[in-house]
Amino acid sequence: MASTARFDVVAIGNAIVDVLARADDALIEAEGLTKGSMRLIDAEEAERLYAAMGPAVEVSGGSAANTLAGMAVLGERCAFIGQVADDQLGHVFTHDLRALGVAYETPTLKEGAPTARCLILVTPDGQRTMNTFLGASHLLEQRMIDEAWIADAEILYLEGYLWDPELSRAAMRRAIDVSRAAGRKVAFTLSDAFIIDRHGADFRKLIGAGLFDILFANEVEICALAETGDFEAAVAKIAPQVPLLVVTRGAHGAIALRDGIRTEVGAEPIETVVDTTGAGDLFAAGFLSGLAEGRPIKDCLTMGAVCAREIIAQVGPRAQTDLKAKVAARLG
Repeated sequence: MASTARFDVVAIGNAIVDVLARADDALIEAEGLTKGSMRLIDAEEAERLYAAMGPAVEVSGGSAANTLAGMAVLGERCAFIGQVADDQLGHVFTHDLRALGVAYETPTLKEGAPTARCLILVTPDGQRTMNTFLGASHLLEQRMIDEAWIADAEILYLEGYLWDPELSRAAMRRAIDVSRAAGRKVAFTLSDAFIIDRHGADFRKLIGAGLFDILFANEVEICALAETGDFEAAVAKIAPQVPLLVVTRGAHGAIALRDGIRTEVGAEPIETVVDTTGAGDLFAAGFLSGLAEGRPIKDCLTMGAVCAREIIAQVGPRAQTDLKAKVAARLG
């Protein structure tokens, strides 16, 4: 879409540094964890679990931030709003995002909670089990929201994970109002079934009120939102309520429904799944980049699939390959 807006996308999300370590299924079981899930933990549990993990790699993460990182690599104009503390991990997060060309100016938290971190256990099958200490990220207040940025962005992209804390939830509600008042579009990603368990009624109300123009989900999330175990029934229930519904299906590809028209693509071929961390985030990066470039929905889905393939073939949620070249090679 040709645009005179300053940004293609402004996102609000958790500002997190990911700590990734290889783990076997025995550790997952010993810790009483559900493989492939995400849970919130406190500072004490974060320290205990970190001690139990093997050698780790620290990488700037956060779902919406990962999406913007991918979009920036693809050449789109992006800005991020999220809270870090004035500490080492906060400085790392800030540097990494800005180095990619993403605008990021949220003031750091000078005292109180440290920068958030997500302890990610990656099993041999590539599944990631995430244990998140929200720290400073859940202290994002409404006054930290740059309303001028939001009003000057084609799309406001909101991360479902950040809906959990009361402070940031209020900030995101305000952001929705600002975006809609400016005639912009609002995109929302459901993030995880556990968030829907906690806030599904909220989400259904917002969707019913027509506040989301684009909704991202995976198979589990769309079923949880629709309160049914039947995927097709879930899609049939939710699709009429949003102008554009995008659902990823793992190895089965992805679908998009816009104005009643359904488009599907298969998953891109991959030899080995190394780590699924960030797959959904990078899918959204590819899809939103396609929208920003005014491409057909099928191309948007394909771009998402290419970006997701690249990210699951490596460790960590930030691309280590040239996404722009990969997309160009695939679409011509």
